[in-house]
Amino acid sequence: MASVQTVTGTIDSSELGHTLVHEHVFVLNTEYRENYLTDWDEQVRIDDAVEKLTDLKAVGIDSIMDPTVMGLGRYIPRIQKIAARVDLNIIVGTGLYTYNDVPHQFEHQGPGLLVDIPEPLTAMFVKDITEGIADTGVRAGLLKCAIEHQGLTPGVERVMRAVGQAHVQTGTPITVHTNPATESGLVAQKVLKEEGVDLSKVIIGHSGDTNDVDYLCKVADAGSLLGMDRFGLDLFNPLEERIGTIVELVRRGYVESITLAHDANCFIDYFSPEAKHEAAPNWHFRHISEDVIPALLKEGLTEADIETILVANPRRHFE
Repeated sequence: MASVQTVTGTIDSSELGHTLVHEHVFVLNTEYRENYLTDWDEQVRIDDAVEKLTDLKAVGIDSIMDPTVMGLGRYIPRIQKIAARVDLNIIVGTGLYTYNDVPHQFEHQGPGLLVDIPEPLTAMFVKDITEGIADTGVRAGLLKCAIEHQGLTPGVERVMRAVGQAHVQTGTPITVHTNPATESGLVAQKVLKEEGVDLSKVIIGHSGDTNDVDYLCKVADAGSLLGMDRFGLDLFNPLEERIGTIVELVRRGYVESITLAHDANCFIDYFSPEAKHEAAPNWHFRHISEDVIPALLKEGLTEADIETILVANPRRHFE
């Protein structure tokens, strides 16, 4: 057992229950909201989020990991208001989301740079984990970085190594946004391992966007969990293909390497709610409980397999 930091306080890992490992409550840039979302109503959006997360609890989910970090619009006071009204564990993260460069705030600060100081990203991540995010008192329970098709750019590598260093100092588990088409999960594992990271504490996110089972087995053989975490985004990989890949992984003996999620949200400012629904009508928090799990059981997985994937594997990620 281990302590897990949630928005409303510390829980034991045994209390996580059925866990979705990659869901966003809000993806919302504050500057964009202030200047361009002229019809924004904060209370309406909070109430809507409470309703959606209450529905998620009603279909059997107990906890979500929310990897909304700098670059995605993390704003903890809003999440606190929501968490106080739902019977759901929400674990928030620290880290930095970039496919290319670090933000300008860090461009000239760091080892060997104009302002030659120890890596400020590492210090920031560690503070979020050990002391809390800003003055909210909420401590981050996971670390997040990304590597997309652009590959290991200098900015991406710098963030990834800072995340690795923060993990070594605190033991906090890591989620990595990856592009499986370029096998960037293997690159992330290599860099994180060089920083001393325990790869069993790493989720290689968006692994479900590929059906290359041999690649997924390589990732799992290195020790990491597979984030089969974009259910509902059928435009990236159809539901039937995602199901078939998981069935094959289980057949090959990798049930203890699989985690599930939607990468969904209560609100995202990338497009309107109407456009989101039109492009991806199944991209909502109930899809796994209502559609994915029945499909997996129909294809031969057992109830014990589902418990391993939804309960035991996320719990082990923290322990």
